[in-house]
Amino acid sequence: MNVIGTVGLPGSGKGEAANVAEAAGIPVVVMGDVVRAECRRRGLDPAQHHGRMAGTLREEEGDDAIAARTLPRIREAAAESDRDDTVLVDGLRSTVELERFREAFGDDFTLVAIRAPFELRAERLGERGRDDSDSDMAALRERDEREVELGLGDTLERADVEIDNTDSLAAFRERVREVLGVADAESGPSDGDPADAEAPGAGGDGA
Repeated sequence: MNVIGTVGLPGSGKGEAANVAEAAGIPVVVMGDVVRAECRRRGLDPAQHHGRMAGTLREEEGDDAIAARTLPRIREAAAESDRDDTVLVDGLRSTVELERFREAFGDDFTLVAIRAPFELRAERLGERGRDDSDSDMAALRERDEREVELGLGDTLERADVEIDNTDSLAAFRERVREVLGVADAESGPSDGDPADAEAPGAGGDGA
């Protein structure tokens, strides 16, 4: 099994990388789906309780709780796929999660860091306009700081592969396909889309 995890700050391009994988027939497992599922199981609205539930799971089951709950989803996705058992895992956040995946998959796990400068990420998030905070520069800086404090910064530094997402959208997609090991002929969404056009539910666990 070939498992490829992605890590990156908001607006870096993780969602678009997931789009490229899906367009190539590679299954995508979104870590945040674990949190959303637990919210629904407890009768809570994921849109309102996502971050709090992520923290609750870590308190109840350990810092690697979300990674641990994601493991069977990864294995199930690989078993159901006919794409050489390759799976993309969207949204690692901490070194604890990274270690859990490396323990589970060994050399078959590759962590890919997707990087872009703050100003470019802020521009992309503003174009995406998922909510009002996406256009609030101060809120975005605070969000970045919170993500880094939670361990995302250290996780970025421990990546096996880095993708610089400062060029064109076409260039980014080509680089993602190289990392995934798929032919360039397999295309994603139209090249006019923002470089972080998130896949549904993409973007980590939302803590």
